[in-house]
Amino acid sequence: MKVRRTKEKENMYAVIGLGRFGFALAQRLAESGAELIVVDKEESVINDATAFTDNAFLVNELTRENLSNIGIQNCDTVIVGIGGKIDVSILTTLTVIQLGVPRVIAKANSVEQGCVLEKLGAEVIYPERDMGVRLANRLLAPRVMEYIALSDDISITEIRLPESVKGVTVQALNLRQRYGLNIIAVKHGDEVTTDITPAFRLYSHDVIAVVGRHDQVNCFEKFLRTYR
Repeated sequence: MKVRRTKEKENMYAVIGLGRFGFALAQRLAESGAELIVVDKEESVINDATAFTDNAFLVNELTRENLSNIGIQNCDTVIVGIGGKIDVSILTTLTVIQLGVPRVIAKANSVEQGCVLEKLGAEVIYPERDMGVRLANRLLAPRVMEYIALSDDISITEIRLPESVKGVTVQALNLRQRYGLNIIAVKHGDEVTTDITPAFRLYSHDVIAVVGRHDQVNCFEKFLRTYR
């Protein structure tokens, strides 16, 4: 059966390869209401995937004909989650690109694999490396709650403020001048504010989202450990 885009949905996604990364990604997309195709060669995995999508396909060989027959070319975004078998990853990515899919994202387990995938025209992600970096940042900076890399140097980082911060203003903290950081949001309890003025006051246990270089974030986090 070939899957076609329905009029009610703006975007259609496909996830090829339902390992731990691919399965979790597909399940989250489905939970968000996305129109979704999933593909894998393991029958048990496909059976599990039918719990969240009707478009789950058991495909033993990822040939152009097989992928075309299930409607991969009708997708807006295809994620190739095959990292372990480099030859299959590269050939599948190439096939999906040749089928005319506008956006192809491919998982890579090594820099060399990623370089080849990028040359084919895919966006490359390194889930295991990125998770390792995020964990390292949290270990090195205990107050860091979440970390999103925008580039090799710049990130959006969530930082929980210590008990000693009691009503200090953004202007007094002076993050931009001291550390080159910009506050883009503050979470106080369940309330999130993005309209951050110089007179905005920060309190203990607020979580602030800042944009800046990794070294700047680390300097600020070290400062908070001794803030009085």
